[in-house]
Amino acid sequence: MAAGLTEPPYTKDILRLAAGQEHHGKLADPDAIVERRSRTCGSTIALDLATVDRRVADIAVRVEACAYGQAAATLMTRYARGKTREEVDAAIAALKHWLDGSSEDPGDWPEIDRLAPARPRTGRHGAILLPFEALSEALGETIDGR
Repeated sequence: MAAGLTEPPYTKDILRLAAGQEHHGKLADPDAIVERRSRTCGSTIALDLATVDRRVADIAVRVEACAYGQAAATLMTRYARGKTREEVDAAIAALKHWLDGSSEDPGDWPEIDRLAPARPRTGRHGAILLPFEALSEALGETIDGR
């Protein structure tokens, strides 16, 4: 085990979240499709997004990631409906600061604090941020009309 890490890498809660994706697959008529890959860990996500009034109306994902990345994708999709790009970007900023230890506040995204076991595991941070960054990019595509 890495120096300073005394907890097992994945808790039962993380594994349950990872297995709990309710929005797996593709949308029939998405407004945006984004595919992203983490440079730090190789995790991938493909995200289909439908919007109404610049807010998330429906979402579907295909994720290949460690349990932390899958758990983050579950939390992202579970609470994405109704969110704007600004809200997602604020969540990303708070999540980055919380993960790197510069803040003890994980932000307003519901249940995001369940990812706390990943905070000392910097190699997992890219996988956790990936679903949120993909959602922000997809919202940007629908707003910018690309």
